[in-house]
Amino acid sequence: MTMDWDKNTEEKFKQLIQKIPIFLRNIANEKVSKAAEGFAEKENRPQISEKDLVDAFFKETPFGFHGPMKTDMEAVGIDYTQYGYEK
Repeated sequence: MTMDWDKNTEEKFKQLIQKIPIFLRNIANEKVSKAAEGFAEKENRPQISEKDLVDAFFKETPFGFHGPMKTDMEAVGIDYTQYGYEK
């Protein structure tokens, strides 16, 4: 089943994926979108939220790249700290 995305969240996801190096983009797109869908499904929600997206990026991005990822999230208007992650 393909999950529906909150439109604002989907736009931010697309912007974040564009910031990932081209040679990693496809795998990042696949892994993060699958993880986001999984988070929404686990809570029986029909739509992927910004929290699902943030959780998925933190889950699928190697720890050494969390700094640049956080910078990219801030650049597209995501406040990841509201979901329990530290600056």
